Amino acid sequence: MTVVAFESPPRHSTVRSAGPVHGQVRGAVSDPCTTCTVRQLSICAGLDHDDWNRLKQINHTMVLEPHRLLFQEGDPAEHVYTVTTGQLSLSLSLPDGRRQITEFLGPGDFIGLGLDGDMTHHILTAETLTEVHVCRFPRGAFARAMEQSAPLGRRVLSFASRRIAAAGEQQLMLGRKTAVERVASFLLRAARRNEDRGAPASPLTLAMTRNEIADHLGLTLETVSRGFSRLRQLGVIRLDGADRVTLSDLGRLVELAGGD
Repeated sequence: MTVVAFESPPRHSTVRSAGPVHGQVRGAVSDPCTTCTVRQLSICAGLDHDDWNRLKQINHTMVLEPHRLLFQEGDPAEHVYTVTTGQLSLSLSLPDGRRQITEFLGPGDFIGLGLDGDMTHHILTAETLTEVHVCRFPRGAFARAMEQSAPLGRRVLSFASRRIAAAGEQQLMLGRKTAVERVASFLLRAARRNEDRGAPASPLTLAMTRNEIADHLGLTLETVSRGFSRLRQLGVIRLDGADRVTLSDLGRLVELAGGD
């Protein structure tokens, strides 16, 4: 297993990463899987020793700097990934030049196998918000590992089901909720992600900017800022800087999110 510093293009670059990824080995790491802090959250959870070893044989651990592209729309979908550290966004470019951020992903999340493309090319762009570490698996080898391991196949199916459910929630939010309800829903989902990872629901440390939140919620930057201010005025949240939010009244936040 090698650790690779991925020299991807910066965001908004027109350079596309066609062909194999070129990186730089960042020193010997004998077995990063044994020290992985998200194993029980990732696709590796519940695998026996043989299945785990099968994945280790095809895994490369990659390190990406903030605001870099893991892949772009139209890139060949040659790998699948598990996020082990950091946060990134998945986005879609609109014909008029705007973008829609479909999802924010973090430690334990799985990217690939047709959820982000058509099995041959990506239809979304994955961009890092912070420094991100991912486990990268060649798509073909990973598919063969799934064929040899029923638990791995079930685990990937579980991730796929969750992603489909999240996409449905996103469509409902964009189509039916007010601006304040969208901001409240965003914060509530972030709190639940904290809890899923064994952390307190509050405070939240937001890796994304207000502009990136706007691109996710289908709002303008100004409307998102007003939404945060309104929740603060209602005593539901406390803002401790641009990236830290304390949830002062979780029950009221649920109500303002439309009962999510």
